[in-house]
Amino acid sequence: MALRSDQLRPSAAALVASCLAFAGFAWAGGDASPWDGDARSAVRLIAGSAIDSVGEAIRAGLEIRLKPGWHTYWRYPGDAGVPPRFDFAQSENVDAVSVLWPAPRRIAEQGAVVLGYIDNVILPLAVVPKDTSRALVLHLKLDYAVCEKLCVPVQATAQLVLPPAPLPANAALAAAHARVPKKRVLGAGPTLAIASVQRDESSAVPRMFVDVAAPAGVEVELFVEGPTAQWALPVPRAIGTTAAGRQRFVFDLDGAPAGAAYKDAFVTLTAVAGDEAIEVSSRLP
Repeated sequence: MALRSDQLRPSAAALVASCLAFAGFAWAGGDASPWDGDARSAVRLIAGSAIDSVGEAIRAGLEIRLKPGWHTYWRYPGDAGVPPRFDFAQSENVDAVSVLWPAPRRIAEQGAVVLGYIDNVILPLAVVPKDTSRALVLHLKLDYAVCEKLCVPVQATAQLVLPPAPLPANAALAAAHARVPKKRVLGAGPTLAIASVQRDESSAVPRMFVDVAAPAGVEVELFVEGPTAQWALPVPRAIGTTAAGRQRFVFDLDGAPAGAAYKDAFVTLTAVAGDEAIEVSSRLP
């Protein structure tokens, strides 16, 4: 999310940290912020390992720790729930922060199917500094929900100073980044591909077929998101295998906001098979 320049002001901590770095002193900042939470869940920021070549974005991460049996939600929660909401406006020397989302899983929740994470999850962050020669202060206010039998809204804050030079590698953050779905086009992919999106002409209820090509014997999950956050499309369900050996999913055309049309709307399809995940933008036929 982009931040207005008038929201960000350099702090004494950032200036001192930058001076120390240039003076050759050892970096005094930690590689993770303190945990903020309780017995059900807690949140912290963690530092990354490199500066990306595109836009010189510094890698960082948001780690959410969950009590066994509890879960939190993906960017699209599915049949119920609320996604996390991020506020980085109090950060210093930060031009923009992008949140990346590892592939979620289906979770049964009181008769509904929700999409999210159990145990611990790390959401990778791409942090673009305003001045790459200076340290930055990443400040987060987070609103999220955790659920077991009941759902509980949670607020948390975290702050972490990131130096202008890369920190040592963080294996957990790298593993989370590897689980972020790779962007593909319809029909493309060496091992996992969303092969086709078509209207089910035989159904009285408007619905869509999605065929996914995946390695034989590997369980596939499919998720669909509308063009805006106001859409609430159903979670696709698997209905079998096609003659070509592709796994077929179906979802009803239901959940568009008032006044929106399904025809030619762009949806985001995320397919997950084992450790591989892809994301495809497709126009509804």
